[in-house]
Amino acid sequence: MTSSRQILGMIRSHAAGDNDRFLSIAEEIAGDAERAGKVKVAEELQRLLASIRSDSAKGSSRVTPIAKARGELAGLIRASYPDDVLADLVLSSSLERQVRRVVREHRERASLEARGLQPRRKFLFSGPPGTGKTMTAAAIAGELGLPLFTILLDGVITKFMGETASKLRLIFDAMQTTRGVYFFDEVDALATRRSSDNDIGEARRMLNSFLQFLEEENSNAIVIAATNHRTLLDPAIFRRFHGSFLYGEPSKDEARKVLRNHLLQFDRDSIDWIAVDEATGHLSHADLASAAEDAARDAVLENNGELTAALLIRALEDRAALHLH
Repeated sequence: MTSSRQILGMIRSHAAGDNDRFLSIAEEIAGDAERAGKVKVAEELQRLLASIRSDSAKGSSRVTPIAKARGELAGLIRASYPDDVLADLVLSSSLERQVRRVVREHRERASLEARGLQPRRKFLFSGPPGTGKTMTAAAIAGELGLPLFTILLDGVITKFMGETASKLRLIFDAMQTTRGVYFFDEVDALATRRSSDNDIGEARRMLNSFLQFLEEENSNAIVIAATNHRTLLDPAIFRRFHGSFLYGEPSKDEARKVLRNHLLQFDRDSIDWIAVDEATGHLSHADLASAAEDAARDAVLENNGELTAALLIRALEDRAALHLH
């Protein structure tokens, strides 16, 4: 039976023009139908897919991947189509409320526009590494059925005068033609404060160009910039955003939720979570997710598939030890 995940995936890939992903999901549905004994449905789907792939190979595919970066943009933007949703996030209640508000504003933009209002579109995420900034950007894109465009700063920033500004202009021009979530990770590389010791001429021009493009940007795209080092940012950049979200280490309750979310295939209720809580320490969301996966592997390989508190605690301690070196 076709799942809601598959239906959503097909709609999103069709809207984004991602032909390969659309066909991949269709093949998955055909396989599910065959395993469920729906042989005729599976055969018809396979015939249709074979025909479409044959046409595509001959260059007659009618699906145009509008969200795929081409030409110079190909080295500046990476497109993806997240399946993440808000339910996948583990955030503080305040931060979760802010993120849900963003999604609702864009889902119900017609109601806002009827009153002469617009949804907010430009946001700054700041906080330590691994605390959920990138996943939030993906979840916003996933909830709204939009492609996520991650800006590849190593392709944008060059040592040649004026070239970085030209590449930034290409990205901001793309926002006018292709709606999506545009994610500038580690934005401090573009927007370091002008009073810093490395304030050379090209760095100033790069910052000024970025500030100008942010100020003038008026598309329907959502622009998200993220930084691990908020204090490095030039003060002028904060005025260019409609909202600023602060991320931090998870609380004990949030840490437990992250671990449970990544251990769905195990009996989680039999675990001594109070003992596990004491081992979560100052680990980030990403560290906790990795520790859960480590413990899951150990449970399968060492303990006949049974997950225990001891295995989880050991994995958490191993992750914490990585930060000591």
